[in-house]
Amino acid sequence: MGYNNLSYLNPRTVILIGIPGLEHVQFWIGFPFFAVCLVALLGNLFLLIIIPTERSLHQPMYIFLAVLAATDLGLCLAIAPKMLAIFWFSSYSMAFDACLAQLFFIHALQGMESGILLAMAFDRYVAICDPLRHTSILTPLFLLRVVLMVAVRATILVGILPVLLKRLQWFHSVVIVHSYCEHMAVVKLAAEDVHINKSYGLFVAFAILGFDMIFVFISYILIFQAVFSLPQKEARSKAFNTCTAHIVVFLELYILAFFSFFSHRFGHVSPYVHILLSTIYLLLPPALNPIVYGIKTKEVRRWVIQIFVLKSNTQ
Repeated sequence: MGYNNLSYLNPRTVILIGIPGLEHVQFWIGFPFFAVCLVALLGNLFLLIIIPTERSLHQPMYIFLAVLAATDLGLCLAIAPKMLAIFWFSSYSMAFDACLAQLFFIHALQGMESGILLAMAFDRYVAICDPLRHTSILTPLFLLRVVLMVAVRATILVGILPVLLKRLQWFHSVVIVHSYCEHMAVVKLAAEDVHINKSYGLFVAFAILGFDMIFVFISYILIFQAVFSLPQKEARSKAFNTCTAHIVVFLELYILAFFSFFSHRFGHVSPYVHILLSTIYLLLPPALNPIVYGIKTKEVRRWVIQIFVLKSNTQ
C-alpha cells in the first residue's frame, strides 16, 4: 500500500489546533470573535422576531431577509462553540464524524446564504424593472419554492463532500490546522489520492457561489440600466436606495469568500492569516447583515428606538 507507520487508519478523532503561530494569544483572540458572534446572535434573533411581528415587513425582500437571518444564526452556532472552546478551554479533540457534520453544516449554510442573496437580487430586479407584476410574480408559494430550492441545492451538493471524505481510510495526520472543520483542511490530511475530493470541492464552490455571483451581477446590470433610464433624479435616487443594503451585504460576503477560497488553494499567505480571514469571512457577515438592514429599514429603526425608549422610561 505504501503507507508508513505514521499513517492513521479510519481515525475516530481529529485535533483542531486553532490558529497556528498564534496559540499563545488565542485566549485573547477569542474575545473579539465572541463579541462578533454575540452581535450576530442578537441581531439575527431581533430580525426573526420583528419581521413576523411587523405587518409592513411581510414583503418578499424581508421574508428572504428572515431566512438569511436564520441561516446566519445557524452558521454562528455551527462554528462558535467549538472554536471558542479551543481558544478558551484548550478543547482540541473532536470526533471525526462530528467534524464531518460541522463541515457539512458550515458549507451547506454558506450555500444557502449565497442562494438567498441571489433570491433577494431577483426580488429587487422585479421590483424595479417590472414593478406592476411584482406581487403577482413573487407570491407566497413562489417564495416557498425558492427557499426550498435553495435549501435542497445546498444540502445535496454539499452533502456529497462528507460522503467522499468518509470513503477515505488512510490519513497521514489527524491534526487539522484550523479553528473549525473546513473541507480542504480535512482533505489535506488524507494519505490517499484526493483528486476527486478536490475537484468536486471546486465544482461545488463554482456551482453555488460562482453561479449565484454571475446571476446577481446580471440582475444588477439590468437594475442599473432601468434606474439610469428614469427621467427624474429623485426617482433614480429612490430606486437605487432600495438596493443599497443588499449590495453592501452581497459585496461583503463575496469579496471575503473568494479571497479566502483562492488564498487557501492557490495563494502563499501565512496559515494564521488565512485562518483569521476565513473565520472573519464566516462570522462577520452574520453580524453586519442585521446592522446594515437595520440602518436602511425604517420599521426596524422604529422598533430599536421603541425598545431603548421603553428601557429608559422604566429606569
